[in-house]
Amino acid sequence: MTTPALLPLSAAGYPPCRRTLRLSEKFILLLILSAFITLCFGAFFFLPDNSKHKRFDLGLEGRAHPSHRHTQGGEACKRKGDKIRADHERALQEAKEKLRKSREELQAEIQTEKNKVMEDLKKKDPGPKPLPPVPMPKVVGVSDGEPPEPDVKEKRDKIREMMKHAWDSYRQYGWGHNELKPLAKKGHSTNIFGNSQLGASIVDALDTLYIMGLHEEFKDGQEWIEQNLDFGVNAEVSVFEVNIRFIGGLLAAYYLSGQEVFKLKAVQLAEKLLPAFNTPTGIPWAMVNLKSGVGRNWGWASAGSSILAEFGTLHMEFVHLTYLTGNPVMHIRKLLAKMDRPNGLYPNYLNPRTGRWGQHHTSVGGLGDSFYEYLLKAWLMSDKTDSEARKTYDDAIEAIERHLIRKSNGGLTFIGEWKNGHLERKMGHLACFAGGMFALGADGSPDDKAGHYLQLGAEIAHTCHESYDRTVLKLGPEAFKFDSGLEAVAVRQNEKYYILRPEVIETYWYMWRFTHDPKYRQWGWEAAQAIDKYCRVSGGFSGVKDVYSSNPTYDDVQQSFFLAETLKYLYLLFSSDDLMPLESWVFNTEAHPLPVLHLGNITLPGSEPAQR
Repeated sequence: MTTPALLPLSAAGYPPCRRTLRLSEKFILLLILSAFITLCFGAFFFLPDNSKHKRFDLGLEGRAHPSHRHTQGGEACKRKGDKIRADHERALQEAKEKLRKSREELQAEIQTEKNKVMEDLKKKDPGPKPLPPVPMPKVVGVSDGEPPEPDVKEKRDKIREMMKHAWDSYRQYGWGHNELKPLAKKGHSTNIFGNSQLGASIVDALDTLYIMGLHEEFKDGQEWIEQNLDFGVNAEVSVFEVNIRFIGGLLAAYYLSGQEVFKLKAVQLAEKLLPAFNTPTGIPWAMVNLKSGVGRNWGWASAGSSILAEFGTLHMEFVHLTYLTGNPVMHIRKLLAKMDRPNGLYPNYLNPRTGRWGQHHTSVGGLGDSFYEYLLKAWLMSDKTDSEARKTYDDAIEAIERHLIRKSNGGLTFIGEWKNGHLERKMGHLACFAGGMFALGADGSPDDKAGHYLQLGAEIAHTCHESYDRTVLKLGPEAFKFDSGLEAVAVRQNEKYYILRPEVIETYWYMWRFTHDPKYRQWGWEAAQAIDKYCRVSGGFSGVKDVYSSNPTYDDVQQSFFLAETLKYLYLLFSSDDLMPLESWVFNTEAHPLPVLHLGNITLPGSEPAQR
């Protein structure tokens, strides 16, 4: 083992003694000295002159006598210190008292503070201007309608019980949510409502509850709306869906009950939707953020287009808003009237920036359906004075009959879809509403075609009934074809589902009202029994994924339109005609009834004075 060499002390970490400072050390000392001098001069020149300023630390109004300055300053510091200690002690005592309180007491205190803040805000913000007083349209036939036949009354009572089960389940498991998952027994929502909980099922169901005489349930819904329905949320919603479900539902509830809260909420929501119309053409975006007002279209729509059935299904609700508020209605029809239409047909897509059609796809089912419905209903709602709407409807139906309506080899009349110059021999469940539309529009048809269109409605009703009757569950598929030897049958697996849709039953009801043919009540009862047997679960009603399977899988969604439309149309089907008479009421595309506006000397857009 070798002995390690001894290192010099300086290398071992012990610096040798030096008589002089290094240059860097001198520089650091100079900096420190400069900073000290600067601080002293700053204090001398920039501290406040007591001769010019009040003694804020003491709160005195005058100058202190020089002989008492030190004494007074010490007393002030002592008092300030005492005050700080007292405040600290008080805060500590309050914190201890808070910790001793229960969670419920703390929540009550927080709520009290919230209410106080809200009251202060209300005092500062007077809120929206009051609406102008307008006469309430004549409201008739909003209750009773009990049929004289005992067996029909029994069926109607059963539909009412189904509504009660659907509502009570939602009330128990999904209250405040947009919809219900009846198997999971919890709330549900879709992207059409954004990320918000707007209580869509409550608003959608209100008028059905009222018409059925379920007034306690109606009152519960009204209380929720008064206390919780807020449209100032940061949520991107479908303009179309929110219009037909919320504005339509709120307006119907207002006209049925006379409760002002529904009118006010409808007007508030309409104002939130208006930014969607800020486009170069005035054709609204499909979606709008209720808080920011930013709009956009669905990513899947043809080249960023707006959809015919969406921007064309606003007129009824906004005409009523015009009546109630005095604000002008949109003039979407005027733009469409100027545009060329291939074969007289309206394509389903329109670019809101350029005002040009997108993909040439025409359908009376999804994407197109309610545009045609609202043309007819605008005329009816105007007390048959909106001649522009009636003319547009008649021209459109003539083109549809010429290019889209065909008869299958088996004799079934169906409405196909036009895609880029080719007719697809497929009909969707959504298109089944057209049977009722043809019947509703028969009176007033040009060239004495009333009988023809009533017959056409009957043929569509028959075809749609066949689509139900040819399934295992006796419930209709989402879409069905008429080729390759198959008629009124779904071919693709993703078209075999039933999601509690109302369109077939809607047509049965209209056909019953205009013909009183008992087969429509029979067909409606078959559908009601099938829904109760295969869609009812302990937590409500669910759609099924395959109507051709004897052991179907549930989709676990109770749609809000099931309460708004399906059950309402079934109930009306088994009621007498004096409940919601068609001479006085027009149903929007979500089955929310709006009264006919007998306006006398007031003329709505597109209207001419009524000939009396």
